[in-house]
Amino acid sequence: MINQSPESRDDPRTSASRVAIVTGGATGIGAAISQRLASDGFLVVIADIDADAAQNLVASIKVAGGNASSLRLDVSDASSIDAAFTALELEHGRCDVLVNNAGIAGVSSFIECPLDVWLRVLAINVTGPMLCGQRAATLMMRYDWGRIVNIASISGVRASAGRTAYGTSKAALIGLTRQMAIELAERCITVNSVAPGPIETPMTRDHHSAETRETYNRTVPMRRYGEPSEIADTVAFLCSDGAAYITGQNLAVDGGFLAAGILEI
Repeated sequence: MINQSPESRDDPRTSASRVAIVTGGATGIGAAISQRLASDGFLVVIADIDADAAQNLVASIKVAGGNASSLRLDVSDASSIDAAFTALELEHGRCDVLVNNAGIAGVSSFIECPLDVWLRVLAINVTGPMLCGQRAATLMMRYDWGRIVNIASISGVRASAGRTAYGTSKAALIGLTRQMAIELAERCITVNSVAPGPIETPMTRDHHSAETRETYNRTVPMRRYGEPSEIADTVAFLCSDGAAYITGQNLAVDGGFLAAGILEI
């Protein structure tokens, strides 16, 4: 654990001075990312629509010796994004890392995909990250240093049944990652996406049927679901100084799923 002194927090060259905001950061993969970045010495701002869950995680991080605060944020609402980043700027004066983790899923066939579901999934999974990215990048430019990591999905690379809205939104997020990356590179702001495979989270437990779980356990070469901490470890690397020359990339953390063909001979 890095102990943050007042002096170190004023030095933009050190990770102890940097502020990281994690959307949807209170539960699941987002909570694992928040905890990992805090353990790496970032001041982590947990931005979540569930204010109580965010505050509970802040308390847990502080007990562990980290530094964290919380903001209520609804990434489907542009005014909520504006309010959250205004509050972030007023309280901390900077934003060095943005992890666009907030997202929703839904399962329905292409023919039956409701318009309201389609629009909501795109609003949260694509438009929200775009608006958060604009506000965060503006603050990052003050120091000519920044890291933006978008949490995409293997469903954005490889189509799966029932994921018309979700898969399309994640494919768009991967495309948005590349667009952001090339336009922000000159300011030393990197933008990458992480594409999780099946991960043990409340969302997968809600949306993955027994048949889906059996299929993943059979077709993922590692024969298991991943853990949220394994996504957090990848995000932490992309947020580090060691990843300074990596931008515009989509990194699958999927136990080999996207690489796999026939697994038995």
